[in-house]
Amino acid sequence: MAQRQQGRRSWLAWTLLGLTVVLLAFSVAVGLTGGEPWPKVIGFVPVTIAFALVGALVAARTGNRLGWLFLAGATVMAVSVAADIYAARAVTAELPGAAWAGWTLTVVLGASGTLFFLIPLLFPDGRPPSPRWRPVVGVAVAAGLVEAVSSAISNVNFSSNFPHLRDPIVLVAPLRSAYGLATSIGPLVFMVGAAAMILRFRRSGDEQRQQLKWFMYASAVAAVVVFVAGVASNPLPEFEITVPLIPVAVGVAIFKYRLYDIDRIISRTLAYAIVTGLLVGLYAGLVLLATGVLSITSPVAVAASTLVAAALFSPLRRRVQRAVDRRFNRVRYDADQTVAAFAARLQEGADLDAVRSDLLTVVNTAVEPAHISVWTASGPRLPQRAGSPVTDEIARHVNRNRYRQDVDDAVLVRGAANALRCQRR
Repeated sequence: MAQRQQGRRSWLAWTLLGLTVVLLAFSVAVGLTGGEPWPKVIGFVPVTIAFALVGALVAARTGNRLGWLFLAGATVMAVSVAADIYAARAVTAELPGAAWAGWTLTVVLGASGTLFFLIPLLFPDGRPPSPRWRPVVGVAVAAGLVEAVSSAISNVNFSSNFPHLRDPIVLVAPLRSAYGLATSIGPLVFMVGAAAMILRFRRSGDEQRQQLKWFMYASAVAAVVVFVAGVASNPLPEFEITVPLIPVAVGVAIFKYRLYDIDRIISRTLAYAIVTGLLVGLYAGLVLLATGVLSITSPVAVAASTLVAAALFSPLRRRVQRAVDRRFNRVRYDADQTVAAFAARLQEGADLDAVRSDLLTVVNTAVEPAHISVWTASGPRLPQRAGSPVTDEIARHVNRNRYRQDVDDAVLVRGAANALRCQRR
């Protein structure tokens, strides 16, 4: 019975993915043959494909409700894109059924917004944080239904989207009040979901916190990039690149693939963003100082400022990275401190047995393996003076390999007389 249900679930998930791809291909074909501009034709294709693919994988393999939510949202989005492209032809090139395609677009827009506004509330297990949050889901669904029904039976936004077409169904006067109220509920649901995510983060365990970090990180990157691009110009290209990161991050979080790498990713992003901002400010300040105050020619000022910024990059990055790790990647910072203390103790010329015991403690703290074994090769006893090749090699290897991601079953440390094998968790 369980296998049969899983088979049906997989079939439905991949069928919806295939339907989404077909609708997007149809919209691209109709748009290109109708002379529509490229940005309008492919504007939402990457985002829709990303949500559909991740949704199909999650729904087929885990049955998580977020997978079905992603699939439903992507399918509705594909329907809206195809309907928009089909109905947007000029009057001279109007296609059969264009008015009904436009009507379909106005109806499904409300449903698509509701589906995506619920993501923060239901992440990562597909359920609200507690039963007390379930009314929020009901309110969101009701708002989506009101939007869809208002658009279906009245000319709320049909004429504004397709002024050259006539709404095929107009049963009542435009229900703009009901439609506007339902539309305003969507952002409120999203804000409530964000508050629920913060509450879930504070109450959750370590693993779920890492999952939430993935979603928050991708959402923050997408929001910042799209906002900055929107201030300067049209944000559609940045939207196409960054918003697909959100479903990818959700997939990583649900499947728990490299789940604990998020702390490193966050710290690296913050460090490089801070360093870039500081160097850009320094570069601009030096150029202005040289050209405006010192009256140095522009090419010379630019060259000198570039050399100064390049020389400061590495030391500035190290200092900023340490400061960021201390706050956002505490595991790495503590491991750095542990390895540094171990290297300092090695310089004191400890006995080999003491070094072996200390090495076990340091590796257990820095690498956190499931199993550690240290063995000594047969041969003459090596000198135990400070800074010997044995102690230096051990310290260098522990420092170099504690964050390696290409080690599958074991980490091997070979020195002149000692070897370390750490079975990774």
